[in-house]
Amino acid sequence: MRLRSFQLSDVHDVSQIWQMTASHEQEKETLQVLSKQLGLDRDLVLVAEAPNGKVVGAIVGTLDGSSGFFYCLAVHPDYQKQRVGTRLVNALEQRFLQKGVKRIWITVDEGTEKLLPFYQHLGYTNSCSTRLEKDLLFSCRREIN
Repeated sequence: MRLRSFQLSDVHDVSQIWQMTASHEQEKETLQVLSKQLGLDRDLVLVAEAPNGKVVGAIVGTLDGSSGFFYCLAVHPDYQKQRVGTRLVNALEQRFLQKGVKRIWITVDEGTEKLLPFYQHLGYTNSCSTRLEKDLLFSCRREIN
């Protein structure tokens, strides 16, 4: 297994993996995060490549000061349970360290809550138990009517 920085030629393979592992809405959001991060620092977008050259996993990291965030960890279903995700997370953590990151944050939502035991196994802990949000556009429409 080879880990490397994302290349534009990987977009089709990575998109296919996200289609297999995420909802349509999450996939759309993931592509937006990917394109933004590629413009900022493509060193934090990693792919896992099988010995045959096939891209089988991806992770996208972002920075905010001395905090690192990662999104979009996805591994092709045929390659899950083979430590691909672990290797991607470890490689991103190393890149974060090189950039001076002191703390890493992961957002776990309805679509990614199945990964919670995996993250905990890697040493991540829950810092909060809920995430609250409000759709202002929907709220405003309701008040107007």
